[in-house]
Amino acid sequence: MLSHKAQNILISPALSVQTLSDILRREGFAETEAAHLANTFTDNSIDGVYTHGLNRFPRFVDLIRRGHVVPSAKPERTLAAGVLEQWDGHLGAGILNACTATERAMVLAESHGLGCVGLANTNHWMRGGTYGWQAAERGFVFIGWTNTIANLPAWGAADCRLGNNPLVMAVPHEPGAVVLDMAQSQFSYGAMELAVEQQRKLSVPGGYDTAGHMTDDPRAILESQRPVPVGYWKGAGLSLMLDLLATLLSGGRSTADISQQTLEYGVSQVFIAIDLNQLGDRPALRGAVQSIIDDLHRSRPAKPDGVIRYPGEAVLARRAENRQSGIPVDAALWGSIQAL
Repeated sequence: MLSHKAQNILISPALSVQTLSDILRREGFAETEAAHLANTFTDNSIDGVYTHGLNRFPRFVDLIRRGHVVPSAKPERTLAAGVLEQWDGHLGAGILNACTATERAMVLAESHGLGCVGLANTNHWMRGGTYGWQAAERGFVFIGWTNTIANLPAWGAADCRLGNNPLVMAVPHEPGAVVLDMAQSQFSYGAMELAVEQQRKLSVPGGYDTAGHMTDDPRAILESQRPVPVGYWKGAGLSLMLDLLATLLSGGRSTADISQQTLEYGVSQVFIAIDLNQLGDRPALRGAVQSIIDDLHRSRPAKPDGVIRYPGEAVLARRAENRQSGIPVDAALWGSIQAL
């Protein structure tokens, strides 16, 4: 939940979708695309991913007005090679391009068992977990990632040459899915910005201050622009590999290329779907997943009130609560959205 320090109001999902749709139609999106985008931004906040839901919407509109997101753009396939395809997003809305790429990866997987789509020249996909849920709820395993502008230092470096390059992995599991959605920085920039707004420290040190000391102060990390890679040198190495693979598989731009700009746009992404139906005994597969989850839940919490959850487990409860009670939104943020 959002911190009590924020002056929150509750917005119904229907009001959120209608407000955002109206704005996006004025910005040049067709009605269907505007509704798709509005629903995705709203759903991200409903699921508790506020940093990539309504909180991110004013920034998205700003990119449209700057010409970096093209409302009329449609993704185009540029290469087909069996299970692998490359697509050009033509600087369209990242959410729309990513949904198209995920759907296409699933179509390829239905034919070949596995499908891989590399997407070049696209924009921020907002919450990467959106596409993991999209595939897993249809019975597919999903692996996807994106590169970004340089915003993460290599291990031992004082300047940023890597991206925080979010990685998503998803596995079907009733009643929802197991969905890992993680940046390669210990905390995403969105999470640190939200912590600043809420006037709270990070739960663990997340980067360096300007003097080079590790700190849990998000404001100091944003000022230094030196978040720490998750797993230290391991996260830095993973970030580099994700950038290399996104660039090669999409035929698109690398973090180094994207970073020649002052704003992040024209990124490269990869979407992989695996059709579990082609592995045979689905009840046995479901049982294997359930046994792993059951074993995880038997973990002994380190704290008396601790709860051990799998990635994505808390989403379903949060989703139900926010759909029923309304989405908690900072009043000033909602005012700025209405003024767009």
